[in-house]
Amino acid sequence: MYKKLLGQTAIYGFSTVVIRLFPFVIGPFVTNAFGPKALAPFIDFYSVAGMIIVLLSHGMETTFFRFAEKTNDTKKLISTSTISVISASLVFMLFCYIFRTELAIAFKTPDQINFLTMMLFVLGLDGLSTMPFVILRKTGRPKKFALVKISNGIINFVLVIFFIVILPRFGEAGILGFSYNKNFGIGYVFVANLVASGATFLLLIKELKPVSVKNFDWKLWKKMMSYSLPITVAGLAGVVNETMDRQFLKFLLPENTAVEQMAIYGAVYKLVTFLTLFRQAYLLGIEPFFFAHAKHKNSGKSYANLMDMFVIVNSVILLFLCANLGWIGEYYLVKSDYFVGIPIVPIILIGAVFLGIYLNISVWYKLSDRTVFGTYLSILGALITIGINFYFIPKYGYWASTWATFFSYFAMMAASYFLGQHYYPIPYHLRKNLIYLSVSILFACISYYVLDGNLFFGNALFLLYLLAILYFEKDSIKRLKSS
Repeated sequence: MYKKLLGQTAIYGFSTVVIRLFPFVIGPFVTNAFGPKALAPFIDFYSVAGMIIVLLSHGMETTFFRFAEKTNDTKKLISTSTISVISASLVFMLFCYIFRTELAIAFKTPDQINFLTMMLFVLGLDGLSTMPFVILRKTGRPKKFALVKISNGIINFVLVIFFIVILPRFGEAGILGFSYNKNFGIGYVFVANLVASGATFLLLIKELKPVSVKNFDWKLWKKMMSYSLPITVAGLAGVVNETMDRQFLKFLLPENTAVEQMAIYGAVYKLVTFLTLFRQAYLLGIEPFFFAHAKHKNSGKSYANLMDMFVIVNSVILLFLCANLGWIGEYYLVKSDYFVGIPIVPIILIGAVFLGIYLNISVWYKLSDRTVFGTYLSILGALITIGINFYFIPKYGYWASTWATFFSYFAMMAASYFLGQHYYPIPYHLRKNLIYLSVSILFACISYYVLDGNLFFGNALFLLYLLAILYFEKDSIKRLKSS
């Protein structure tokens, strides 16, 4: 049983990480093809995507699995949750189509109605696909889950490369019946997204066969909505922390600079993916361990040791990236128009480390069934993000958004640690982790800001730090090898 469970978890985790990798790989091709002003609609519209997806799914994935433990009527549960999400998605798409002009005006992009409409329909289709993915997990079919997820990324990647890299080379003559239209520009990326999301839904449509209006239960739906509401609120607050700063830039800066700053900020922010991919893979693999070992006698010690490993790996990645940020940033962003934004990356990377530590520490409220604190902490971060962005963007532009990210995640991390030590104490090695993290941050800032990104001295600091880690952790490494 455990072998099967671990195998399925690995497949779900691998596919989730891969699907997040595709947009990162596409990034250099997009920035090379389009300058900040041309890229702006894509950064702009997708900055609200996370919030819309949270509303369309309204926490039904988590709620479904929670209620699956309480009921034997799976058909009723599947129909109730799926109809809820599908109804929200269909109403959303209908609303967006009817009021597409008004929405484009609200976005301050009246000349980009078609781009906005395509993006909103992408989100609607993704909403329709939400519960079929849940059904695949419920029925134990991880291979199809992974196949569909990865197919989405491949379709999107292939179409983007075809439209913006291959097609322009053939000029007006075109290829396969298509010819490149310069005026459509970034619209090709929206088309690729739309086709990929449509194909994904078609691949999943068979999973909707068990869904029936007759099996929809109003009483069950009300109970599920009551459970999912805090999850939705926490999700919305989380999205505010992650992406809504792009909207603040657009609305709080003068029109002549807002579009360019938003696009540069959105483009350079993708460099954080080097860290977030590790975090995503780690959390997908470690969360089942947290719950499985909660009742073990030495579980707290195990959690503390895992935190040591997480802090060390993140600190090493952080320092390596900052020591080599000059060439990594320029190689990834390609177009020199974006290079002006690279100096904010170390601060964002440090904020990303804080977020990763917060997500690790937050195991306390999951294990102690105090998940409402997750909502409170997300709201705390959102309020800090909103406050700093609102007051400082008009003067400091995307630097304000950068520091908002830093302080928001730091506050969430610190608050979660102290609350966790009160409600569910875990013997973290606080002093050691603070030293490792502080030295890494200090060396990272010296490497990039003081030494001006000098590769030789920056990597010398990195090697010095790495050798120190290997020396002080030699016993831990030996235990890890022998375990």
